[in-house]
Amino acid sequence: MTGTSRKPGTPGGPAIPGLIVGPQRELLDQLLDKWGQLILTLLCQQSRRFNELKRDLDGITQKSLTQALRRLERNGLVERHVLDQRPVAVEYRITALGRTLDKPFLTLLAWTADHLTEVEQHRQAYDDDSS
Repeated sequence: MTGTSRKPGTPGGPAIPGLIVGPQRELLDQLLDKWGQLILTLLCQQSRRFNELKRDLDGITQKSLTQALRRLERNGLVERHVLDQRPVAVEYRITALGRTLDKPFLTLLAWTADHLTEVEQHRQAYDDDSS
């Protein structure tokens, strides 16, 4: 079966701008949730232990970090590596697949830096009009 004969949003199916359905939507939700992108961006810089990630992600709870790491690992974007030491330690690493997100995420981060002032002006104008 060719990619063009599959339904949009299914594995191997065509990407149609503005149409995000099924598994594609689920994956985007997981990548762009509150913590997913930040975790992946940090791990693209270097491998980190759980507590290092927790310290670097201001405001994340242990439960939220655990859940996010499990989702990213399940999707093949992060791998969990048990270190051979006592006490046992775990390190999280970006996978080759996860690393492919580095450039798009850095582009999005640069966009936010470039346009933050303008966005804040719009927010202020909106808030002033809503008052």
